[in-house]
Amino acid sequence: MPAKARPKKSLSALKRARQAEKRTIRNKAVRSSIKTIVKKVESAIASGNKEDAGNSLIEAIKTIKKAVSKGAIHKNTASRKISRLTRKVNTLLKAEAA
Repeated sequence: MPAKARPKKSLSALKRARQAEKRTIRNKAVRSSIKTIVKKVESAIASGNKEDAGNSLIEAIKTIKKAVSKGAIHKNTASRKISRLTRKVNTLLKAEAA
């Protein structure tokens, strides 16, 4: 019995598949960097270091907004992440101020 012939794909479909693969790799790297920076902020909050938490938060916000502009994450997801991180840092600052 002869081997089945592969189904033909149009050139445009092949190109779209290549582009999707590139984007997947790029977006995965961007999302990974977001996770890393968020963990950095949360560890600074857990240690109680106000200055480090504030600086890490600013860096995290930049990274998250850049990911939105690249299309790696949705803008509402970014807003939610930024809001939650900011709220955590603010509670740390208020707790130390009081």
